[in-house]
Amino acid sequence: MSITKRKLGNQGLEVSAIGLGCMGMSQSYGPADETESIATLHRSIELGCTFLDTAEVYGPYTNEALLGKALKGLRDKVTIATKFGFHLENGKQVGAERDSRPETIRKAVEGSLQRLNTDYIDLLYQHRVDPAVPIEQVAKTVGELVKEGKVRYFGLSEAGIANIRKAHEVHPVTALQSEYSLWERNLEKDIIPVLCELGIGLVAFSPPGRGFLTGEVKRAEDYPEGDFRRGDPRYQGANYDANVKAAQTVRDIAAAKNAKPGQIALAWIFNKNKDIVPIPGTKRRKYLEENIASLDIQLDAAQIKALDEALSPDKVSGPRYAERMMKTVDR
Repeated sequence: MSITKRKLGNQGLEVSAIGLGCMGMSQSYGPADETESIATLHRSIELGCTFLDTAEVYGPYTNEALLGKALKGLRDKVTIATKFGFHLENGKQVGAERDSRPETIRKAVEGSLQRLNTDYIDLLYQHRVDPAVPIEQVAKTVGELVKEGKVRYFGLSEAGIANIRKAHEVHPVTALQSEYSLWERNLEKDIIPVLCELGIGLVAFSPPGRGFLTGEVKRAEDYPEGDFRRGDPRYQGANYDANVKAAQTVRDIAAAKNAKPGQIALAWIFNKNKDIVPIPGTKRRKYLEENIASLDIQLDAAQIKALDEALSPDKVSGPRYAERMMKTVDR
């Protein structure tokens, strides 16, 4: 396995062509296993997958602390991305409330630096746009943190066109992080053209469709309490049935290529657009290695077309999130 580098936007940030989403090491997809998570992080670095994605709200706080523990003596080998922007109170997330006031951003960054055991953050995202705080103010505050050396690059997550443009005018936006995969292509019509115009990179989270495209899925009610998938509309009822049917082409191509379905979902991104950096999440070395191996899978034009058509937006059933979380997406 060899991992090349990709330029993320045109501000000078270069990262591994595939990253590692770390959220699941602390929450959302079953119980945590610190020993295996740390082993996965170390293996990721060994293999050259050095773009690591975390956030203040993952845990909250525990995910950043996990990385800080795992990366002792290894800080110069990795690119760390973290995020601020959800309202936290007494160590807990308060619903989907957001808070990007300048004083909150500064407090969040100081906490992240301490937990990550570092004196700088490579890429700092606003986790979700805060409708109560002008995006220009957010960009100005992060720009000040860049000048102070606490942050290297500024990013946005799930931001819409208007806010991307307004933020970029105040301080250059290096990357937009957003969900993008075979079964979630809401960015293609409007967002991706603007990113290309402005020279902003795209970091794709949940590239295997939050696990659905791996082929190892169950109905929502079959997952344990606390697992994110229990509340995912696309895992529920008739939506689940329709989506399993739509994903059959992924499984068919995987069988033909002697690969895993999740690898085909990742290979689709690598083969379709050389300017996107996906960050599939895992907490196990086995899946990490499978994800990285997808870099070497070549898909021909006919296979890409078949995948595009099988999982076109009209074939995917159900909204991305439950209503509460959809309201945080700036579209």
